[in-house]
Amino acid sequence: MKTPITEMFGIQHPIIQGGMHYVGFAEMAAAVSNAGGLGIITALTQKTPADLANEIARCRDMTDKPFGVNLTFLPSVNPPDYPGYIKAIIEGGVKAVETAGNNPAQVLPVLKDNGIKVIHKCTAVRHALKAQSIGCDAVSVDGFECGGHPGEDDVPNMILLPRAADELEIPFVSSGGQADGRSLVASLAMGASGMNMGTRFIATKEAPVHENVKQAIVSASELDTRLVMRPLRNTERVLTNAGVERLLEKEKRLGSNIKFEDIIEEVAGVYPKIMKEGDMDAGAWSCGMVAGLIHDIPTCKELIDRIMAEAHDIIENRLRGFLGTATAVAAE
Repeated sequence: MKTPITEMFGIQHPIIQGGMHYVGFAEMAAAVSNAGGLGIITALTQKTPADLANEIARCRDMTDKPFGVNLTFLPSVNPPDYPGYIKAIIEGGVKAVETAGNNPAQVLPVLKDNGIKVIHKCTAVRHALKAQSIGCDAVSVDGFECGGHPGEDDVPNMILLPRAADELEIPFVSSGGQADGRSLVASLAMGASGMNMGTRFIATKEAPVHENVKQAIVSASELDTRLVMRPLRNTERVLTNAGVERLLEKEKRLGSNIKFEDIIEEVAGVYPKIMKEGDMDAGAWSCGMVAGLIHDIPTCKELIDRIMAEAHDIIENRLRGFLGTATAVAAE
């Protein structure tokens, strides 16, 4: 299946593994890339640029296929060494960068000068148009269903994707609620050139996370996510657990007086405890509503092959069958 996204990134299938904290290690990225998608290493999970350089080198040892790096720009009192991370990306020969968070305009010139394609994560059409105007090559359009930060507009993908198609000239992929061949075909129908999956890739054999995390996703339904940090206008969709319910109670009790410091125990520094140690009640971790569509833990290759087979079957048989029926009825 060729789309503007497969052509842009030199991949076989229009499937991207989104950047995920304490998930996007070399093992994850290489497994997705080897299966024909675009694997992504998460830069800020690596504590220093030197660590990122080592992780890129590790990924190169595991795959000869294209892979990318996620670089999220966040407001911080002590910001990460972004120039150092960018240097590591360039020197590592990475040709795809997924940016997220704040406007990436400041880093686009140096990335483009080094032949790197940039896809920026957006939760609103106006943000996607801005990304296009500053020179991003593509965007990932994240609907309200997505795990992590869905923005503050609460627009789901059934509306957001066609709106993006109406406005954008650059290619975009769907993100949020993507899990299978049905997701891919629906995304293509609404104007996307591929799809980005996060939560679905956590529940794979190669995902370098504790088995408890994978089982929590498989056991969850679409009703088991919660929105936290809404009073701070930093909304995050997470899988419910004791820590999350405790956080929500704090938000309710403190109301408009809440500060980030009040909930730091449930949201800061919890990812190693959850992803590495399997402490599922440690606090909030990103998970999409798509958990309700995830019922097994395949290899990345099994998953991607299954998605593509299902997508082709839908297009060639089910939809073509509808078209044939419609044509026959019209002829009568």
